[in-house]
Amino acid sequence: MHDVRLRQAESSDLNAIVELENRCFTEDRISRRSFRRFLEMPRDRLIIAELDGELVGYCLVLMNVATRLARIYSIAVSPTARGRGVGELLVRDAEKEAVEADRIIMRLEVREDNAGAIALYRRLGYRQFGTYRDYYEDHGTALRFERRILYYEPSQDFVPVPYYPQTTEFTCGPSALIMAMAALDEQQPVNTLEELKIWREATTIFMLAGHGGCGPHGLALAAWNRGFEASAWISQEGALFKDTVRNEDKKRVLELVHEGFVHDIGQTGIQLHHDPLTLEAMADALHEGQIPVILISTWQLNRSRVPHWVTVCAIDDDFVYLHDPEIDTDEGETVADKQYLPIDRRVFDRMSRYGRNQPLQAAVIVGPKRP
Repeated sequence: MHDVRLRQAESSDLNAIVELENRCFTEDRISRRSFRRFLEMPRDRLIIAELDGELVGYCLVLMNVATRLARIYSIAVSPTARGRGVGELLVRDAEKEAVEADRIIMRLEVREDNAGAIALYRRLGYRQFGTYRDYYEDHGTALRFERRILYYEPSQDFVPVPYYPQTTEFTCGPSALIMAMAALDEQQPVNTLEELKIWREATTIFMLAGHGGCGPHGLALAAWNRGFEASAWISQEGALFKDTVRNEDKKRVLELVHEGFVHDIGQTGIQLHHDPLTLEAMADALHEGQIPVILISTWQLNRSRVPHWVTVCAIDDDFVYLHDPEIDTDEGETVADKQYLPIDRRVFDRMSRYGRNQPLQAAVIVGPKRP
C-alpha cells in the first residue's frame, strides 16, 4: 500500500487510463474522447495510482460548478493491484482534492451488488441517501452515497457553541436557543426538560400540522426571562405563520398569541427590529460574542418547505456555519453531520427566507447574561 504513488493524470497517461478502463469494465465504459475532455477540464480532477511504475488505478472527481458538491464519477483499480488498499487511497485523495476546492459534500454511485465497494464506502464514513433505478447499461440499480468532507476549524474569532439535538419534531427553536444560551453561560441547563419548558413559553400554538413551532418573539422572551440580552429581527409585522393554517379560529388564536408576545416584549429591554438581519450584522454579532438563532426554510437542505430554527456558530468569506438541531437517524445522520455545517453564503441567503410571497426573515440574537 505504501508503494502506491498518487498524482494528477496528464495527457501522456491517456492510453494507459483507457487500457485500464477496458480491463476493469465490460459495460458503462468511459470513452477515450471523454477521458481526454476530463483531462482538459481544470475544474475536475483525474487522479491516478501507480505501482512500480505501472498505472493500477484512477479516480475521476467532478466538481459541480453551481454548488459546493463533488462527485466521484468513476473509480477503477486493476485486478492485479486489488487488496492493497489502492481504492481507499484514491478515495481519500479525491476527498482531499475536493476539500481544497472548497467542496462540502462528496457523492458517488455504486452498483447495489458491489458488496466490496459498498463495504469500503461505509467504512470510510459514507451513508446511503438514495437509489437510482435502471442506472447502468444492463439496467442495474445504483445506490447513492455521500459524506461530508469539509469541517469548520474552530478559531478564537468566535465563541464555541456546544451542540444539542432536538428530542421532538417540533422543538427545533428551543434546541437552537439552548445551544446559543449554553455558549454564553456554562450554567445554562441543556436537557429535554428545558427544551420543553422553552417550547411551552415560545410556541405559536398552531403551525402546519401537529404541534405548533416557536416564533422569534417567544424565543427572544424565553432568552430574556433566563437573564440573557436579546434582540429580535423580523421582516414582517403582525402575527407570523398565519398562512400555514386555514381555519379562521386558529388564525385568530395566532393573532392573540402574537399580541401577547408583543405586549410582554414591551415590558422588557428586548430590541425588536422589523428588518431582516443581514449577514454583515450577523457576523458583527458573532465577533461581539453574541449568538444568532435563525429561521430557515429547509428546502435547500432536504427539499422540504418547513420553517426550521438553527444556531449560527461562525461566518467566514465562503460559508455560514450552523448547528442544525435535527438529526435524521433514519437517513443515517449523526451528530457530526449537523455540527458546524458549512452553508455557502449565497445558499444561506436563500435559505434564510421562509415562504414564497413576501418571504419571512426572522432571527433572535442572544447576548451575554445581564448584570
